[in-house]
Amino acid sequence: MNYQWNWRVFYDISGDGTSTYAHNLFAGAGWTLATALLSTLIALLVGVSIGLLRASPHRLKRGLAWAYVEIFRDIPLLVQMFIWYFVVPELLPASLGNGIKSLASGPFLTVSIALGLYAAARVGEQTRSAITALPKGQLMAGIALGLSRGQVLRLIVMPQALRLLIPPLTSEMVNIVKNTSVGMTLGLMELTARAREMQEATFHTFEAFAAATVGYLLINLCIITTIRAVDARLLSVKERAPRPQVGLGLLA
Repeated sequence: MNYQWNWRVFYDISGDGTSTYAHNLFAGAGWTLATALLSTLIALLVGVSIGLLRASPHRLKRGLAWAYVEIFRDIPLLVQMFIWYFVVPELLPASLGNGIKSLASGPFLTVSIALGLYAAARVGEQTRSAITALPKGQLMAGIALGLSRGQVLRLIVMPQALRLLIPPLTSEMVNIVKNTSVGMTLGLMELTARAREMQEATFHTFEAFAAATVGYLLINLCIITTIRAVDARLLSVKERAPRPQVGLGLLA
């Protein structure tokens, strides 16, 4: 294969006539990061709520949460994005649907919502697993002390469950960053879309996608490093927390 490498292509002016390909790739990385952050926020808010419903003693709540998980987990992400972008606006009132379709940030919001709700199904299952992994005696002890079930979950169970959630949530955030590339199909000019734009204009395929690969790698390494630092900080705080002196209290 007689391929002519040219790393200076990043400094060439892109098709818009004003910015370089390197600038466009950095802008695409910014859209990737913004989409991942908003999607993660949606996934956490919805996913933790779904997980609490999945661990509820009420059959109806468990059934509704189970239906959500199965629907959003079993339908491909690309299909869900198409539904949110092309179908949902048509089901809304005409004025609202046309307003949504005319938004300049429409692809960004659509991809973020679709990706967040898609990831929330897995976050919900991870939350349910973390809650059920804790000893059931803690819940019963809290209720015996006069706390409501909601108070026990908020004050006793969830702080411990969130600690167990950190490893799977790290993997989930990494997957969210990688899945933002699917937004290219809706016109979101994220990192993969910018790399493809550069490749089609310059025919320097390896340089364009090598830059995209490095971009995704750096973003995910920053996420993993940050979460590991937070996890280590929480562990050190837990180890330094004073332990109740039950025996001494009884002797006194």
